[in-house]
Amino acid sequence: MLNEYLQTAPHATPFYFPEQSRQPKTFRRTIDIFLKDSNATGNTYFSRYFEWQGICREQWYYQCLPFALVQSLGVFVTKCAHLDYAHETFPFQQVECRLNAFDVKQCSLNLLFRFYVGETLVCRGYQKLAFVGHDKKIRRLPQELTDAIKEYEDPELSLFE
Repeated sequence: MLNEYLQTAPHATPFYFPEQSRQPKTFRRTIDIFLKDSNATGNTYFSRYFEWQGICREQWYYQCLPFALVQSLGVFVTKCAHLDYAHETFPFQQVECRLNAFDVKQCSLNLLFRFYVGETLVCRGYQKLAFVGHDKKIRRLPQELTDAIKEYEDPELSLFE
């Protein structure tokens, strides 16, 4: 009897719960500008932004990725770094660095850095990174590491805004 009912009963469409649109995370780090970061006229040295890229990247590694896994398997090597300066900054301002990943591949990734004073974009740049083993050979990113990086991947961002 149950079989007859199942064969003749209208079949209900199973509930469908679309995957909620994932909001990518953005890593944020505030940096204070001091006199040592500027020239005699008070403008921040351009080179400081490269230094700040490195600081933000390392803080992101440590706070947001499975750092022990990264250390046990290899290191990230910077293939290239780029900056576009947009607006001058001065001592005693605070700069917020916003970091996102993009174009994550099997053995490499890109990081986008945006530096703001308030809501004013003052500099933006990127780094291309490769993952290498302790033997200095390029290695595939472990899935656990790729998953953690992809939480910060924002397909809406572009280098060319």
